[in-house]
Amino acid sequence: MDNLFAALSTQMADAVERAGSGVVQVRSGRWRPSSGTAYAADRVLTVDRGFDDDDPLSVRGTDGRALSASLAGRDPSTGLALLRVDGLGATPLSATPGLPRVGSLIVSIGRGMSGGLIAGSGLVSSVGGPLRTGRGPAIEQVIRTDVTPYPGFSGGPVIDPIGHVVGVATGAQLRGLGLVIPASIAWQVAETLSTHGRIRRGYLGISSQPVRIPERQRAGRPGDHGLLVVGVGPDSPAARAGLLVGDIVVEFDGQPVADAEQLLALLAGDRAGTNVQAGVIRAGGYQNVQVLVAER
Repeated sequence: MDNLFAALSTQMADAVERAGSGVVQVRSGRWRPSSGTAYAADRVLTVDRGFDDDDPLSVRGTDGRALSASLAGRDPSTGLALLRVDGLGATPLSATPGLPRVGSLIVSIGRGMSGGLIAGSGLVSSVGGPLRTGRGPAIEQVIRTDVTPYPGFSGGPVIDPIGHVVGVATGAQLRGLGLVIPASIAWQVAETLSTHGRIRRGYLGISSQPVRIPERQRAGRPGDHGLLVVGVGPDSPAARAGLLVGDIVVEFDGQPVADAEQLLALLAGDRAGTNVQAGVIRAGGYQNVQVLVAER
């Protein structure tokens, strides 16, 4: 048993050391330093608070150098920001494609006040969503953990015992548990900010409400819920596509839609400016409607 714990301890220390090569300290001159996660050699994910768009920013790399940083973009809904740091040469970290299991062992990594590496371990307490932060569309999934959210962990990666990133620590708490943005969402945010400088939000121009669909009116579809269209904006993408009041949206781009949060999530990213099929139930029948999504 002692050998088992010793082996696990060595494995976790090695994982922290490897991942630590992609963890930096972020300074804004206002708040105490936070941490950053290397998304690319010259791109760093961090938390979106403590600095304004025009505040001077700097990053201290793993070699101790202090480098000027600029804001590449920010996403208020997830609370993440992407920094551009020329000459950083950081080692990009690898994100896990899926979500961790409840009860999984995880390690939060950051940079302390001195710039040295800090770490804390715990368990995945829950995985779920959506979570509305009040700063934009709800986050589809969030990870909650019992790792103590010390200030130095904010913006740093949360890794599994192998060293793969399962999420980015926000420093926020919900009912006493730390909130972590899953890596799949954080990396998508980083990619969009790196390409566009902002999070593009698509919109259809409808007012809707969730509705339960009686079995005889489902047109053979498996789902029993959808979004009832109660209003269509004039000259909106929905109006141009021919969506009507009374339609029930049950699919969007092949994904089921049961409430407004699901639709908002499907409209995020690069949907704006693309043609997407919306599956609707109209007069007891099912049909696809082609919608050119506009940018909000």
